Order: sequence, then structure tokens, then C-alpha cells
Amino acid sequence: MAGRSKTSLPKKVDVAIVGAGPVGLTIANFLGARCVSTLVLEQRDELIDYPRGVGMDDECLRSFQAIGLADAVAANTTPDQKMRFVTMHGQILASIEPKTRVFGWPRRNSFIQPMVDRILYSGLDRFDSVTTVMGAEVTAFQDRGDSVSLDISHGGKTAQVEARWLVGCDGGRSMVRKELGIDFEGVTDSTRWVVIDLHDDPIGRPGSYLHCVPERPYVSIALPHGKRRVEFMVFDTEAEETLCSDEGVRKLLARVMPRPEDANVMRSRVYTHNARLARQFQKGRVFIAGDAAHLMPVWQGQGYNSGIRDATNLGWKLAMVAKGEAREALLDSYGVERRDHAKAMIDLSVTAGKIFSPTSKTVSWLRDKLGLLMNAIPPVKRYFVEMRFKPMPRYRDGVVMKTARGEVQGSATGKMFPQPNVLDADGARRRLDDVLGLDIAILSWGNDPQLFLKPEERERWSKLGARFFAIVPETQHGGFQGNILPGTEVLSDTDGALHEWFADQGGDGSVVFLRPDRFVAGIAGPQDVGQASNALLNAFHAVN
Repeated sequence: MAGRSKTSLPKKVDVAIVGAGPVGLTIANFLGARCVSTLVLEQRDELIDYPRGVGMDDECLRSFQAIGLADAVAANTTPDQKMRFVTMHGQILASIEPKTRVFGWPRRNSFIQPMVDRILYSGLDRFDSVTTVMGAEVTAFQDRGDSVSLDISHGGKTAQVEARWLVGCDGGRSMVRKELGIDFEGVTDSTRWVVIDLHDDPIGRPGSYLHCVPERPYVSIALPHGKRRVEFMVFDTEAEETLCSDEGVRKLLARVMPRPEDANVMRSRVYTHNARLARQFQKGRVFIAGDAAHLMPVWQGQGYNSGIRDATNLGWKLAMVAKGEAREALLDSYGVERRDHAKAMIDLSVTAGKIFSPTSKTVSWLRDKLGLLMNAIPPVKRYFVEMRFKPMPRYRDGVVMKTARGEVQGSATGKMFPQPNVLDADGARRRLDDVLGLDIAILSWGNDPQLFLKPEERERWSKLGARFFAIVPETQHGGFQGNILPGTEVLSDTDGALHEWFADQGGDGSVVFLRPDRFVAGIAGPQDVGQASNALLNAFHAVN
């Protein structure tokens, strides 16, 4: 079967990926969808089968949608997961419960990671260009300037594979990062937490609850398929062997349920929180992504999501370069775009942990009083409920259009484009990205964007794989009377969301250039499209 684990290693591939975790598997799915020859190498004989990440956001699901797996993944999630901070006296200190679907999916979801990992792994079956080899350890590699040579130990034998690029998705102790000599800056928090995962949820209360109890802060998270996670702070003098023993687990669970002896324990394990960021995400022809590039405390559930953002950003760029559509300089934008946002998510997670977990009763009392006071102020409450504190990616460098002064041109440029439903040419109601596909998309409100491009400009965008779309109101579906050139698809705005988005851009324009990851590369008025086109072709490092 294509994509599944094999025993033989290819001699040459475009991309070699070290690590079959969610990040490596997601990159492989992006590359497989573009028919890029890819080798995934996993040191373990099987995928990890215990839960790790439990929080998935809308951006992450949108990435899985791009590789055709979102509906299968969503079946293993609980959408609209509320997160509530609870004071030491049981009052709601803050509640996070966003209802937006602006990117096409619920903003907060709990999930079962091993189930999702298996979906990502099985998704590789679709692609003849992807080979996965389990039980294969990369013992050394060398960047030769035009390729990367890998020494691999597999089945008691050694082999060598040549790849055009290497991606290390091999976790926080990344061999790839260490071999590159990239500093892993930051701190390892002295605070440890014991995680206990349970079958047959004995609590049953939906949502996530962070109990800010100074005697022992703890977390209770409802998971899909009748599972629950509880986490308790570990104090300096406590040993993992004691806490994770049957008696230790029962004592901890007694804090959250009446009969802990009846709990069906899946596993227990002690974790140490880290806040670390690689100094760079690329060196020559070698990249790092996910935990190999950044580690963050769990408080906002963004470690997993940040890794999938890495995979999405790097995946489409590797595909375009491997297919000969863009020059290799495009790959230099990966670290430029991803590192700053990863740092922002680390900082947010560290701050949330400091608010949640003080063990001083005085500090906890002050936090509770201040938090409850702020929670009574409607704008502040909305700020938390709607997750406005979450740093949204905004690319100010990389594949974005800039002014002559070097600033991002347009208020929407560098931000993620919304994903409402649209009617396609056949009248079917579909998510926008399902129509746009995996390529660059050029959209115009009320007009064909090709009308404003010269023939040679259209040809250059076509060589990049770009597709053209005219967006019209639903009232004009099937009866639009404007000029439409061959190759442009007409989509109908079913609920007015796109009309509103374009109207909000004001003087920035009505023709938008979307990257494959659905971030806005640039926006222009119809008569300025030619100038914008040239600037953006350069930003994409398009091959002439």
C-alpha cells in the first residue's frame, strides 16, 4: 500500500522527514498531495499510542482540511470546548468560550491525539510518492550543498539516502537540531505535573476546568469517546514512583471524585514544563519543526497547534520548490514567518501558567479578587470569552506584499483569510477552501481578477499553479452578467461573509492574492493589480 510503512529504503527523494509524529505526518500529507517524493523515517516501530496533546484549534483543523482529513479528524474531537479558571473557593475567575467559525471550524476543540495521528498516518496511503519506514534511525547526516546525505540504521543494517531537503520533526530532544548546533533557548520550569488519563469518564462534566487551588492546583479536561484527563501539580519533594503508584493515583483522584478506587486509569506520568525556542528553524537544506523547534507549557494548548502551523507553512513551500514552481529562496521565509509567532505563543502559555498555579494563599487571594473584579467589566469579560488574547499569526516579512518603505501593504495582508461557505459553479454549498484547493488563489469581489492582468502575468501565475475566482452575491448565482474569462470560476457568497470582508478593506482593494495556507499575500484595487502582481510574483520567488 502506498504511503504505509515499508522495509526498503529509496536511494533518492525530494524530502526526508525524521519523525512520524503529527508534524512530520502532516508535512508528508501536504507533500504527498502535491506528488512530491517523500520519505518519513520513524525510530519507533509503531506510532505513539498514549495521549499527549488534547487541545486543537480552528487553524489546525483548517490545515487538516487542506490535506483532505478534517472530517475524519473532527469525528475524534469535542467542539466548542470551554475553558474555565476556577478560584480556590469555586468561583469562575475567567471563562474562555469562543463561538466563532470565522475560519470554518470551532475555535477550541478537545481531541484524542493517538486517534488523530493514525488518521494522518493512514492518509499517506493515498500517495504513491510517500514512503514511511518505521524502526529506522538516522544516525548521521551531511548537508552537501545541493543535497543532504543521510546515514540510516534499519533492521540491523545500514543504508544511505540522498534527499534534496531534510526536515527534523523528532521532538524536544531533536537529534537533527543538535547535529545542526542550533541553540535551544529558554528555560525548563522547575514545576512538574502528574497527568492521569482515564477511561469511562468518572466525572462527566464537559469542558476544561483549571482549579486554582494553592494547596495543589489541578486541571480536569473532558475528552472525546468517554475519556478524561486530570493533572495535578507536583511538589519538589514528591517522587514520580510514589505519585504514579496505584495508591498515589487514588489519593490524587480523591480530590476530584468520590470513589477513586473505581476509576479506570489509562496511564499516569509526570511531565516537566518547558519554554524553549530554537534560535533558528533552518540551516542550509535542513529544517526543524514542531517540538524540535519550540516547546511551551500546556496552559493554552498551543504546542500541538503551533507544530501543525509549522507543518502547513513549510509544507506548501517545499512543494512549490520541489515542483519547480518557485526558487529555493522561498524556503528562507519559513523561519522568518514562524519563529516570532511561536515565541508569542510560548510567552502567552508561560503567563497563563503563572496566573493559574501560584501556591501562595496570599497571592492566590489577590489574583482571585482582581480576576473577579475584571470579570465584572463587560469588555474585559468579552476579551477572555472570545479568546481575543490569543496572538493570531500576522506575517510582516516573508511572502507578503510591502510598500516602498518596507511596511506590509494593506491591513489584511499577512493575516489568515476567513473561510465561509460558498456555492460553487454547480450550486453545491461547500467550504471555501474545498473549492480553492491547495494552490495559490486570486479572488476578486464582483469581477474576474484576470481582467486586470496582462496575458503574460496570467501565464506566470498559471505556472505557479494559481487559480482565479470571481466572488458574487448569492442573488447573482447562475446569472452573473459580467465578463468572465476562461479559467475563472464564479463562486456565490451564501451568507454575506465575503461581502463584509471585502467591504471592510476600504481603499486597500477588492482583488486578494491568497497563499496556499490561506494567508493573504497581498490585496489591491482592480487598476493596481498589475503592479501588485509583479511584487507578489517576486515575493513567491516565482520561476520565470
